[in-house]
Amino acid sequence: MKVAVVGAGGVGGYIGGRLALAGNEVVLIARGAHLKTIQAKGLKVKSINGDFEVRVAATDRPETVGPVDLVIFAVKSYDTESAAAQIRPMVGPNTAVLTVQNGVDNEEKLVRFFGPERVLGGVVYIDSYIEAPGVIAHTDGGRIVFAELNGRPSERAALIKQTLEAAGIPAEISEDIAKVKWTKLLFNCALNSMTALARCYHTDILQTPEGREVFVGLIREAEAVARARGINLDPDVVEKIVQRADNLPPSRSSMLYDVLGGKPLEVDALNGVIVRYGREVGVPTPFNQALYGTLKVIDKIHREGRRTISQI
Repeated sequence: MKVAVVGAGGVGGYIGGRLALAGNEVVLIARGAHLKTIQAKGLKVKSINGDFEVRVAATDRPETVGPVDLVIFAVKSYDTESAAAQIRPMVGPNTAVLTVQNGVDNEEKLVRFFGPERVLGGVVYIDSYIEAPGVIAHTDGGRIVFAELNGRPSERAALIKQTLEAAGIPAEISEDIAKVKWTKLLFNCALNSMTALARCYHTDILQTPEGREVFVGLIREAEAVARARGINLDPDVVEKIVQRADNLPPSRSSMLYDVLGGKPLEVDALNGVIVRYGREVGVPTPFNQALYGTLKVIDKIHREGRRTISQI
């Protein structure tokens, strides 16, 4: 299968590396020092499932690639529209575009560019990051859950699943991808925002009574918004998420890595979308609004090329 991975960071780099190692024709869309290192030396993945190195095509010019069978869309959510515009030449009549991004509104953005017949929604459960240019560190997970937007089975979904699994990436076709995506959002809106602001492991938050109260409050607000929008969440979804968080080893969220690295934040796709949808359906979201507003200050500072006080 000819595959383009748009956004070859921790998530996209790992998926693309696995697919290339399995013999697929893969091209990574990357930039900066990461791109140059991959072009010169190949991609190195340090993985809990076994380290590997692979030579794989990489470019920052999508227009030179030509139409592909599958696009793995893994850019940060704030880059969705700009990246979608850039990859138009790679999306032919039979191209499938599978998003594995954070958030619940990227599919509707991609549909505006490529039409509903080309877009699939997905969720990836993985802990991975760029350790150094050309080097991906994979510390946990790697499973992808995805589906056609209409929820129906399709030959191409089955082929994508087969291709992923042949590359050592566990894959599942969901019957309700909206439920899957919102369930992950409930977890991420608390985990990402609080670890990023407190600059600590999630276990520190849960072991502090006041912090735990905010953590659960963020999730319950997101649950209320989702149910008001007709999402079929499990009855005990909040309890399951908190129990899962309690059982996880100390971990850093992707937003914490971005805060520590002085990078823009995906806060609009996490807490911001809950606030926005909450206003639309009349559900108050004070916990999410407070963290969203505070994280937007950090995001603004980073986007202006400045550093927060603790980074000076």
